[in-house]
Amino acid sequence: MRPQSWRLDPAGLVPGEASVPAQPGPGEPAGTDGLVFRVRPRRPAEPGDEPVQHTVRLSARDLEIAQEAVTLARQDSENDKRQAGPSAAEPSAADSSASEPSAAEPSEAERPEPPAPRPPDLPPPGPAQPPGTAPGRPAPAAERPTPSWGAVLATTIRLWTQRRLRGLRRLWPASPRWRVISALILAAVLFGGGAITVALARGSAGSQPGRHQATAGGGAGGAALAAAAAARTAAAAWAAQQIAPDAIIACDPQMCSVLQQHGITASRLLVLGPRNPAPLGSDVIVSTAAVRQEFGARLTSVYAPVALASFGAGGAQTVLRVVAPDGGAAYLRELRTDVAGRAFSGAQLLRNARIHVTAPARRALAAGQVDSRLLSTLAALAHNYRVDVAGFGPSPAGAAPAMPLRSADITLGPRVTRQHPATFGALAAFLRAQQPPYRPARVTTVRLPSGQTVLRVVYGAPEPLGLLGKS
Repeated sequence: MRPQSWRLDPAGLVPGEASVPAQPGPGEPAGTDGLVFRVRPRRPAEPGDEPVQHTVRLSARDLEIAQEAVTLARQDSENDKRQAGPSAAEPSAADSSASEPSAAEPSEAERPEPPAPRPPDLPPPGPAQPPGTAPGRPAPAAERPTPSWGAVLATTIRLWTQRRLRGLRRLWPASPRWRVISALILAAVLFGGGAITVALARGSAGSQPGRHQATAGGGAGGAALAAAAAARTAAAAWAAQQIAPDAIIACDPQMCSVLQQHGITASRLLVLGPRNPAPLGSDVIVSTAAVRQEFGARLTSVYAPVALASFGAGGAQTVLRVVAPDGGAAYLRELRTDVAGRAFSGAQLLRNARIHVTAPARRALAAGQVDSRLLSTLAALAHNYRVDVAGFGPSPAGAAPAMPLRSADITLGPRVTRQHPATFGALAAFLRAQQPPYRPARVTTVRLPSGQTVLRVVYGAPEPLGLLGKS
């Protein structure tokens, strides 16, 4: 397609080419040399004309749609001008005079034949030609401006959509009665499909016992996870109360998080992982399923041979163990020596007239089951007070037999010396003034179920070995 200001050239070869002889056009007299007497020269290039960089080939159908889009776009532009005001719709005198043919233009015989009539299915042509324009001729460029590419593209899309919608309307019944019938049939099909799906689901649930077994297995797995979580929580609560305040605890990341939730600061935790592949440097290690899987048999044979306390059972079990800094074998030898020293010191306390103990407490002292720090504290109190020991313990669940009893309930008899008053306050102040490792972790006043008020002295785990000499 060429711009509207161009004229259509007659079919045939282009005159002016040196390699091809020119032929006379239709209605033109031929000369003696085979050239036409009058040849219309090529239109000179105008400012704004750009050379064609690419060639796009369109089908006849695409050209028809494009021409129709251009026509509709022009109509829309002219309609907008009419709505803007009468002056925009009516041609001016200058436009009328410009539209009249000039003497320089060729005659009717020299003009090319008019274009073929439009197809019957195309929309009607634009508004009436302005005065002074011959019928069948295109309107001047001043009155028929070329629409923008955006308007042409929008019109093309609108025409394409309308043609596709016409095809879709053919599939939908035109009669309202058939539309209602079609909707009812579609609803019935959907309802029937849903009923069949529900029936099949019920039948498969009743005919597959394995499905119930899988659900039961999932419930068992959930119960195992809950048991492991409960064991970790109980172990963390016990550690917050019984582990020495200055002890370092090694644990896996999940267990360390639980310990922090129970008040143990992060500075006291050694998180096991790539940076800390072993519990060396810690005093206690929390043995969970993850830790046991990581260390295997080395956990009890090399790193932590003795248990302080245990919570839970099976794979959900959580055990707090004493870390052996010099290896499992060396720790067990020191522990046996410590038990012998505790038994010797306990026997000496039983012969002290200022210490009165109950029968269960006597058996514990004789067997070497009392913590060495507690034995030294009782011996120091006996220099100034008459001490009554109501009991020791109890031993935590799952603790090794060699683990000592670290707490005692004591009361005071008459004072031995006048400079030391026999009160719980004075006794608690005396115990808190001791230097580590003889300073208790907690000193509190407790009322027993029997109604007796006692002073409970608790030392933190684990017990340091080697505080007592050999027997």
